[in-house]
Amino acid sequence: MKKIGILFGQENTFPKAFVDRINEKKIKGISAEFVKVEELMQGEKTPYAVIVDRISQDVPFYRAYLKNAALNGTAVVNNPFWWSADEKFFNNCLMEKIDVPVPKTVLLPSNQMPTDTTANSFRNMKYPMDWEKVFKYIGGFPAYMKPYSGGGWKSVYKVESPEDLFNKHAETNQLVMMLQEEIQFEEYYRIYCLGGTDIRMMQYEPRNPHHLRYVLDGGPIAKKMHKKMHDIVLKINHSLGYDFNTVELAVRDGIPYAIDFCNPAPDAELTSVGQENFDWVVEAAANMAITKAKAHKDNKDNLTWGTYMQNSTLGKKITKTSAKRKA
Repeated sequence: MKKIGILFGQENTFPKAFVDRINEKKIKGISAEFVKVEELMQGEKTPYAVIVDRISQDVPFYRAYLKNAALNGTAVVNNPFWWSADEKFFNNCLMEKIDVPVPKTVLLPSNQMPTDTTANSFRNMKYPMDWEKVFKYIGGFPAYMKPYSGGGWKSVYKVESPEDLFNKHAETNQLVMMLQEEIQFEEYYRIYCLGGTDIRMMQYEPRNPHHLRYVLDGGPIAKKMHKKMHDIVLKINHSLGYDFNTVELAVRDGIPYAIDFCNPAPDAELTSVGQENFDWVVEAAANMAITKAKAHKDNKDNLTWGTYMQNSTLGKKITKTSAKRKA
């Protein structure tokens, strides 16, 4: 019997629906359950062929557990090694290389020095920064400031002026932040991508309160725009290698800009996404996990590695893009 497990935290609706849907299908030799984490001895296998990870970003113990499981052949969704290394600033840099338009973005040093460092730790860093150069590059204000690594819309600021930026940056303590061009969008979408194939486009309004952001009665998407966004989402997820992710696209002057696309444990709660989106993601996640369980082989790397990593290990050059110029 090949077991599919889901590792989760504060979610209430998605994990149970996911497990129930797999078991309802009654596929011979495959079952699903909540992951049971027991005493973890180094190098020991878990009983799971597939684990869908929804919580290790918040629990370091779980991340270590999943790496050990993956080392012993479990297909972990998403790849815990890549997830540990990934962050939003790198992703933006990578998008420049693969022809995906992104907002102009600058990485900012943390407002407070990291613990156990002194001024001597920063002798390689230019100080003060050329702020006028930074402001010119992002196109002025308003702009957005957000952590270079994080999620859940935590510590995201809209900044209206240099003074506003400096005041808000002072609140961020040791967080490394990004300053990002504001994209004045006409349309905004949050798009599920599962298994590198299945896509669900959801109209989204990020300026609304969190529980009102999903636009449940939006009109149809124009065919040409739908294809353009579909291709961008596949390109992003194939490059990063995520099996379960959401991509946020802001459309300005007919160009979809990738705003946020490092969401390897995206919101899938019924109360957030609505019944239709919820039903879709439960079904797509169940089918993806079953496919992985069927393909699972013992003593094999069953993880998904993105084309960026595959090309890097093969020594292939990433083509420098003209995404910015096209945009």
